[in-house]
Amino acid sequence: MTARKEIPTTNGAMITTTNNKNNLLQEEEGKMVAKNKSEAETEDEEEARVWEQIRQETRRDAEAEPALASYLYSTVLSHSSLERSLAFHIGNRLCSSTLLSTLLYDLFLHFFSSSPSLRSFAVADLRATRLRDPACASFSHCLLNYKGFLALQAHRVSHRLWLQGRSSLALALQSRVSDVFAVDIHPGARIGSGILLDHATGVVIGETAVVGNNVSILHHVTLGGTGKDVGDRHPKVSDGVLIGAGATILGNVNIGEGAKIGAGSVVLIDVPPWTTAVGNPARLVGGRTHPTKNNDLPGETMDHTSFIVEWSDYVI
Repeated sequence: MTARKEIPTTNGAMITTTNNKNNLLQEEEGKMVAKNKSEAETEDEEEARVWEQIRQETRRDAEAEPALASYLYSTVLSHSSLERSLAFHIGNRLCSSTLLSTLLYDLFLHFFSSSPSLRSFAVADLRATRLRDPACASFSHCLLNYKGFLALQAHRVSHRLWLQGRSSLALALQSRVSDVFAVDIHPGARIGSGILLDHATGVVIGETAVVGNNVSILHHVTLGGTGKDVGDRHPKVSDGVLIGAGATILGNVNIGEGAKIGAGSVVLIDVPPWTTAVGNPARLVGGRTHPTKNNDLPGETMDHTSFIVEWSDYVI
């Protein structure tokens, strides 16, 4: 009799425990959904703020310079959203006699409209350019005139095409971006958000390269391979890295978080996080054993030359 009485009691306890676990799981799932919804709303709000700022700046410029009024109206003011303006602008810049702007507009608009992450990346790239480049006078200036920004948004779409197996169209877009903007990014390359391609002319990024978030890359930078090797053969650049003008990084090497690559450097081996590599071949400032550590994220501060005071070999 005692055993029989304990069975329902034990089962009841187990059921209660299971219910509690289910309740906890449902609660955690609810929190995750709410968090994702909150983050999405925050991103939407940020996009709306940036878009409204762009429209205000464009109206101001149209009034100040009537010669640009028609261009500014057709490119920005006639559109109801950032993705429509961006799709129209990139489509017009990349079109040719055989690759029509209307086709490109529909293509870019499809991806920008259906992918919130592409829109949030575009906003993050706009903000990165506006905050890090002292020559960038406004968000609208970046949207309309910064070829590094435009090339990057076009790459993000070509990368989606590449992942979908639409390699012919992805490579065609890469070719047009290279022709028009002098920026050559293979559609297979993976690039994070908050990226600044400053000046951008001559930037080359290979197929298996990976670039993290909040990275700044100057003109004539190469993230390339070392020859005929196939497979994973290009650099991996971590978050917050700054790569100076004319730097060349070759092979499947890792550039650690918060690292800085000096202008004109040639990097062939890994660069530890929070260090500065300078020269040809590149050497660590402070030496390999006890390299000098960066205190801030160079990709955000854009500090190119503070290492000079500790670079004992620097002479004129």
